[in-house]
Amino acid sequence: MRILITGGAGFIGSHLCDRLLADGHEVIAMDNLSTGNVDNIAHLAGHERFQFIKHDVTNYIFIKGELDAVLHLASLPSPVDYLNLPIQTLKVGALGTHKTLGLAMAKGARYLLASTSEVYGDPLVHPQHEDYWGNVNPVGPRGVYDESKRFAEALVMAYHNYHGVDTRIVRIFNTYGPRMRMDDGRVVPNFICQALRGEPLTVYDDGSRTRSFCYVSDLVEGMIRLLQSDEVTPVNIGNPDEMTILDFAHKVLELTGSDSPIEFVTPTDARTADDPKVRCPDIGKARRVLGWSPQVSLEEGLRRTIEYFRGKV
Repeated sequence: MRILITGGAGFIGSHLCDRLLADGHEVIAMDNLSTGNVDNIAHLAGHERFQFIKHDVTNYIFIKGELDAVLHLASLPSPVDYLNLPIQTLKVGALGTHKTLGLAMAKGARYLLASTSEVYGDPLVHPQHEDYWGNVNPVGPRGVYDESKRFAEALVMAYHNYHGVDTRIVRIFNTYGPRMRMDDGRVVPNFICQALRGEPLTVYDDGSRTRSFCYVSDLVEGMIRLLQSDEVTPVNIGNPDEMTILDFAHKVLELTGSDSPIEFVTPTDARTADDPKVRCPDIGKARRVLGWSPQVSLEEGLRRTIEYFRGKV
């Protein structure tokens, strides 16, 4: 297959490039490098089946030749990014999805949207299943990201129902692994970098918020299975092993061997406004439809991720 990946120089996008090339496909990575990094795909330079195009997907997209699939991962998923670039966040979710859907329709290509667990907002249903419509504050600081993805999902379904585009939607839960940005403001790079530097691990409030962490290779496997499936409606991909942020901080300290203290702080900035108190996927649909479940344990995934960050800190 000949496959376009938008956001292909990003954390998840670059791992998808690796996997699809290893599977024998031809891959075109597209990224405007606002949050992506060419270092993530530098090892692919010169690969006969790989091409990189620097381009902003909110503008018209031209790709010469046939395409079999379009995977739209371009996004600004970090609180640091979507708070600093709120308009761009909305545009890539709306205009970027529109442009990539138009391309898929013109090429007769299968289309996959990388959506997010953030469409569930601060959930009133736990764990979150695909039939839950969510609890999102559309005018809060997180709304620019949450609503951009909710709109993107609606647009994908409109193209599927009205134009007959062959579409897929994956709702990605917290994912971690090598190539995450050190400064993206999310808990995994925050804690690992703080631990490796010997700095206090900053835990918000009492650390009782929960998250579940999926290693990137498991996510990629789920996305590929979804792309190859016949499932049109959204599918959660994530690890259902839920834990508190405080327990996660202790796990990072254990695996890094750091003697950093844990510091409880009361957040005062917009990054934590409407921050979900709990987050855990119901992956029953992924198990049933895709035969998928995560394989990499938290301990093993964190060891790999910590080793990556050791070379960066």
